Amino acid sequence: MRLLPLAPGRLRRGSPRHLPSCSPALLLLVLGGCLGVFGVAAGTRRPNVVLLLTDDQDEVLGGMTPLKKTKALIGEMGMTFSSAYVPSALCCPSRASILTGKYPHNHHVVNNTLEGNCSSKSWQKIQEPNTFPAILRSMCGYQTFFAGKYLNEYGAPDAGGLEHVPLGWSYWYALNSKYYNYTLSINGKARKHGENYSVDYLTDVLANVSLDFLDYKSNFEPFFMMIATPAPHSPWTAAPQYQKAFQNVFAPRNKNFNIHGTNKHWLIRQAKTPMTNSSIQFLDNAFRKRWQTLLSVDDLVEKLVKRLEFTGELNNTYIFYTSDNGYHTGQFSLPIDKRQLYEFDIKVPLLVRGPGIKPNQTSKMLVANIDLGPTILDIAGYDLNKTQMDGMSLLPILRGASNLTWRSDVLVEYQGEGRNVTDPTCPSLSPGVSQCFPDCVCEDAYNNTYACVRTMSALWNLQYCEFDDQEVFVEVYNLTADPDQITNIAKTIDPELLGKMNYRLMMLQSCSGPTCRTPGVFDPGYRFDPRLMFSNRGSVRTRRFSKHLL
Repeated sequence: MRLLPLAPGRLRRGSPRHLPSCSPALLLLVLGGCLGVFGVAAGTRRPNVVLLLTDDQDEVLGGMTPLKKTKALIGEMGMTFSSAYVPSALCCPSRASILTGKYPHNHHVVNNTLEGNCSSKSWQKIQEPNTFPAILRSMCGYQTFFAGKYLNEYGAPDAGGLEHVPLGWSYWYALNSKYYNYTLSINGKARKHGENYSVDYLTDVLANVSLDFLDYKSNFEPFFMMIATPAPHSPWTAAPQYQKAFQNVFAPRNKNFNIHGTNKHWLIRQAKTPMTNSSIQFLDNAFRKRWQTLLSVDDLVEKLVKRLEFTGELNNTYIFYTSDNGYHTGQFSLPIDKRQLYEFDIKVPLLVRGPGIKPNQTSKMLVANIDLGPTILDIAGYDLNKTQMDGMSLLPILRGASNLTWRSDVLVEYQGEGRNVTDPTCPSLSPGVSQCFPDCVCEDAYNNTYACVRTMSALWNLQYCEFDDQEVFVEVYNLTADPDQITNIAKTIDPELLGKMNYRLMMLQSCSGPTCRTPGVFDPGYRFDPRLMFSNRGSVRTRRFSKHLL
């Protein structure tokens, strides 16, 4: 496949393209917002950045196990974050958070539908111009390359079709998650692919166009690459050479596997326990196939790192590897999906290597994918005070800063998908359920809407969650004593602590930018005024959930 830029004219190896006629003085003026730590002094090259994003790859259930090359080439050569979370356990809201550096209540993408602002006209008009790739390109002079899955509704006719190319991208190869029989938008022009493995298997196609970019890009400008693979998302179609791998692998039988979700939200309680043998066989097969698809991702990473090394770019390139959300296979008798508030759905892998990062490090710092945008802009030397991002730069952690003041909590929020009608295939269930399996176990519902504070400090490892339903249901977990989140302690925890967590949740759900980084409940600088828990009429204040639908 011949790599073509968005700008008109043929791309020549080594030729500057974004600023073709800039004098050094004009270049300094254009890049004035991105001088930062690295500068543009003679002999100094600002770092390149590569972001590798998988689809539905868990961390809790062993999702990194198949990726031996990736762990060796990225994790062992840099830093692995053991406490990395997403602010929403669903593809589109999570990806929007990566691009904007914002929590869902600030970028307003609440689920995978156009009505939920996923790649909608509103998103394109308001959020896309302010994503970190747009800033990298317009303010920092980076070449920006995207290949793979963008947002779930990308390419829909009501979202501008495949002709739409978001602001900020020099090279654009995008679609939704498929392995075969898909149509790519190549810089806004459609190209159909079939089912011939050698030319159509999407993970390999993404690898090939990425290598082409490295061969034909300008050598006068730094670059940012975002490669978003379909794996390990359904339909879990592995490359032919990997379809017999892991034949003796089964979904983990951990403590919360195939048990009833006692004292949990009604959606979890409705799951049938024990699961049928056919359900268990299905999820075991899905688990195995997910791992098989990841072997091609492992190959992609190896090819990319080797090409960067061959071109002499590796030592000046940061490489990030992560996923948009986790996944579950049988936990609390839910067959397969994401969307839930538990660790297996909200915790993801995060591995980083690059200049100044010592090898074989593990960080326990609490981080989230809203931190990726600020980190990459910080690497480019951009002044983060000029953004409206909620996240924090990870660069001080990556460089081993001492006496670092860091957050102790992050927000997780989700707005359930479903309509207030009864599923005709499951008439015994309440209206509004969705993502239902043949045995009428459902993974989502329109009132599966919740928000959580995930807290980690020297003494506490807690999760506090509230649901927006008629029960105003609350779930609280002490993950030090109960890492599998089996026992909901909402009715036994200290009421004063419960009140503080409730108030902190309300503060985070209304935060924006710097206010999302204020001290948490267990931080020394935290201040709690119980009077703020009450309205003017004296009633207990309850959290208000966003109902934004465009």
